[in-house]
Amino acid sequence: MTDLIVYPAEKPLEGGVPVPTDKSIGHRALLFSALANGTSRIQKFAGGGDNISTANALRAMGVVIDESESKGSRELTVKGVGIFGLKKPEAPLDCGNSGTTMRLFCGLLCAQEFSTTMIGDESLSGRPMMRVIKPLALRGAKISGKAHPKKSGDVTAPLQIEGLGEEIYLSELEYESEISSAQVKSAILLSGLYAHGTTYFREPTVSRDHTERMMQALGVPLRTMGPLVELDPSGWRGVLDPLDIEVPGDLSAAAFLITAAQIVSGSRVTMRGVGVNPTRTGILEIVRDMGGSVVIDHQSERSGEPVADLHALASSLHSARIGGEVVARAIDEIPIACALAARASGTTEITDAAELRVKETDRIAAMASVLRSFGITCEEKSDGMSIQGTHEKLKAAEVESRGDHRIAMTSAVLALVGDGPTKIKDADCISTSFPRFVATLRALGARVDVV
Repeated sequence: MTDLIVYPAEKPLEGGVPVPTDKSIGHRALLFSALANGTSRIQKFAGGGDNISTANALRAMGVVIDESESKGSRELTVKGVGIFGLKKPEAPLDCGNSGTTMRLFCGLLCAQEFSTTMIGDESLSGRPMMRVIKPLALRGAKISGKAHPKKSGDVTAPLQIEGLGEEIYLSELEYESEISSAQVKSAILLSGLYAHGTTYFREPTVSRDHTERMMQALGVPLRTMGPLVELDPSGWRGVLDPLDIEVPGDLSAAAFLITAAQIVSGSRVTMRGVGVNPTRTGILEIVRDMGGSVVIDHQSERSGEPVADLHALASSLHSARIGGEVVARAIDEIPIACALAARASGTTEITDAAELRVKETDRIAAMASVLRSFGITCEEKSDGMSIQGTHEKLKAAEVESRGDHRIAMTSAVLALVGDGPTKIKDADCISTSFPRFVATLRALGARVDVV
């Protein structure tokens, strides 16, 4: 088990650094490449733990995925098997820590003739799955799981997915979700590729739309109207063409560097080719609303996704109210937004973030514990927290990551403005999404020891 010792920054963070490519897009690129007829190429593949779980699960079902290095980045060649070409795996599919893998595969595997079991690590085996199972069951899917230990009526991994058998098909579906969730939406849309009938999905606010963009680029008859998505397969030939995609940088990963630059005096950090999909840019709005500075330039489009260069500069931050639809567009970035709040004048209120309770860990409780360890006054609430910021040096701390990569990285960023070295325990989880996080901080001038 790896621990980190992060020292207070003695000078500004400066430089231009790469960030891992977007793992949400990476998951989907792998899935659609596997279902395509022909060979696809995925350039600048991040290869974090979650994406590897998706790749390995596809390999277990007969998809050939080759890996090579091109211009210093990872490139995958995927030999697609077509939407009806997956084979029954010989063993349970191990999704590791990846909730995206497990939930999206529910939508894919519930339409197959063969039965499947999916398992995950301890963290994933405590995450709720009924949000996906319920709508899929309404169209004929048969998925069961272990009773959730904390949520009555919910289930979690391991999941058993019963094959439909020959000449049995999923039915049409019209579903209105109580939560905005790209994972739920994507699972339903994947199942819609196999359904006899139209799929209608509506959510309260628009969640990240990478699945819709990729499906439309591949010719799937899909329409979006705000929070409503319609997939009507009538007349569709049922064939996906191969992909040739260059994955953009992950804004979720860039958010840690953006925040570090805001709070370490005199810093200026550049990140190039970062995805700025409007359904993902809530964190940039939060930074702006708190008086932070992120300059966006060289905007373009890469494989159907908007990208840009980001320049983050140290700023004097003030408190803000963070809630509503911006939270849906920044749900993964709320932990690092807590670090912004910790260094802002006044009290920041975070609401409408109850979804954080059922992530890799209870991120509301985890962040409240982290902030208090650093001497920050905060009040935990059912759907968020209030955080009283300070411009004084934070108290050096010893922090438990709880096996959550975002908690570990947020703690490392806060440690840069501490009054002494901070220890972050069990930091191996960082490789889930940002394998070169420590090296990147060092490249910017920070001192981080691995112990």
